[in-house]
Amino acid sequence: MQKDEDVMLRSSIRDIPDYPKKGIMFKDLTPLLKDKKAFKACVDQLIRSVSGISFDYVLGIEARGFILGGAVAYRLGKGFIPARKKGKLPYKVVTQEYELEYGTAALDMHIDAIEKGSKVLVIDDLLATGGTALAAAKLVEMEQGTVSGIAFIVELEALKGRDKLKDYRIISLLKY
Repeated sequence: MQKDEDVMLRSSIRDIPDYPKKGIMFKDLTPLLKDKKAFKACVDQLIRSVSGISFDYVLGIEARGFILGGAVAYRLGKGFIPARKKGKLPYKVVTQEYELEYGTAALDMHIDAIEKGSKVLVIDDLLATGGTALAAAKLVEMEQGTVSGIAFIVELEALKGRDKLKDYRIISLLKY
């Protein structure tokens, strides 16, 4: 069953060359999200892959991490925390800057999003260079939480993002 699901997920991911800039092969997950069977299989696989991990909250990274993280949090009865692009949250925030493979950015999280000692599972769609996920992990740690794991649908192994996240438990459903 897992192999069939992997094939379904892979076939639902569209390659877009030279986006957002020349030389980058963008893995577009929107067709996977649109396909009800692939989306369900993806969420089910994420849930199975984190079944041995203890956590209180799911932190989803904007934007596709919201979709995936929200679904996982709901199914597992956990709270959901959004990590948003800088300037998008209405309350007091902690901010962590990071580098992307094609520029720089920053993530914000509300200062009261987690309680001291909380365990947090971070979810995003794709692991490339690891900068975005590392920023999210640092936000959790700034508020004295613990990162229980970081889960992705896709990992681009050639970009070595896992190296940047070596201090964390990493789960990726598909590797390219």
